[in-house]
Amino acid sequence: MADIHPFRAWQYDLAQVGDLSDVVTPPYDVIDEAFRARLYKQHPCNVIRVDFNREEPGDTSPDEKYRRAAGFVKEWQAEGVWFREKEDALYVYHQEFDWEGRRYCRKGFVGRCRLEEFGQGCVYPHEQTLSGPKADRLLLTKATKMNLSPVFGLYPDPETKAQTILEKAIVGKTALEATDHLGVKHRLWAVTDRVVIDQVRDALKPQPIFIADGHHRYETSCNYRRWLIEQGQDIGENHPANFVLMMFVGMDDPGLAILPTHRLFSGLPDLTAEDLKAALSSNFQLEDCGSGAAGAKEAWEMVTADGGQDVFGFGTMKDGLWLFGRVTDASPMLSLAPEQSDAWRGLGVALLHKLVVEHCLKRAYPDSNPTFKFPHILEEVIEAQHAKSCQLAVLVPPAEITHVQQIASKLEKMPPKSTFFFPKLLTGLLFNSLE
Repeated sequence: MADIHPFRAWQYDLAQVGDLSDVVTPPYDVIDEAFRARLYKQHPCNVIRVDFNREEPGDTSPDEKYRRAAGFVKEWQAEGVWFREKEDALYVYHQEFDWEGRRYCRKGFVGRCRLEEFGQGCVYPHEQTLSGPKADRLLLTKATKMNLSPVFGLYPDPETKAQTILEKAIVGKTALEATDHLGVKHRLWAVTDRVVIDQVRDALKPQPIFIADGHHRYETSCNYRRWLIEQGQDIGENHPANFVLMMFVGMDDPGLAILPTHRLFSGLPDLTAEDLKAALSSNFQLEDCGSGAAGAKEAWEMVTADGGQDVFGFGTMKDGLWLFGRVTDASPMLSLAPEQSDAWRGLGVALLHKLVVEHCLKRAYPDSNPTFKFPHILEEVIEAQHAKSCQLAVLVPPAEITHVQQIASKLEKMPPKSTFFFPKLLTGLLFNSLE
């Protein structure tokens, strides 16, 4: 059973900081050094100083940045830059954005979710995680004793029952608003009515929760709770460390968009389209799509028009040509991923990394050691081809929400970068104390 709780969030006091847009950020893992420097300059109280504090000249150890982050938390709480909600609340959260000429509004709400170890309850991951980010986030959590960013959770609700209850509760109320660097509008309303909160909790009790984004943050919260226990702390049933800050979105929400994550390959020989045909022809039917930007767009249109997971666009940098490829023989997947389900083996990203990379390309170029970059937008791929900054580009069909549910419910994890839920949830709207 999903155990969802309201909470008293810490928030920015707009009387002190002015425009909320100036102090919020996207999640740390999509921020590069140039963007971090810009956020540092944007406002002296920008949450970047807490969630992604940088190393400074004179630091005596790598841990200094975590201590500095904790210092900002205490300072901003003491000086009233952050204030705490007087009552427990669930927070309705809307994100309005445009994608490929269409207007979306993703609707959900933020609360606390009781932690469960994966495989022991109704919270399911869907992607693999890396040890480095979890170590970093654990050190930050130990220092700040806060959830700084929400995990993104999905739940089945074909009738949108839970969200409808909350939408009725915010009619006529004024929202907090912020606009991020991509132009996405974020709106937030606090709902403190206990009757409404209990109705939402009851609606979600029988539902599983599938983590869409924030796997590292969820696992970090589990690791933090485990660390407190190891330190001898008494973690009773309702201790804040038993919960994690989470955004809940219904799987049937019309604003839920999963975008593709394409691949740019380096570490391969300089391939031509003919070279690629020779490498893939045993397992793929390939069709010429033209060259340059026009070829890339043609290949992507063919991928999206097909709608399947077994089709790709392949761009070779040496000659600037594009191919549309369809899998004709996926039988090697049985030996390449013997422990995975048929659903996992049929994913586009699984076919790409197993059938294309580990089978076809490794067979043709056994000494190669490919590395990847992960653009989401077709224009980024076209720019990379123009700059010849890699050897091969692959346009990958996006996974669908049904794939997430089907695979995660079997306790399998998709390959990394299988899904990209756009837009990201903002950091800085709400903070959850773990004390």
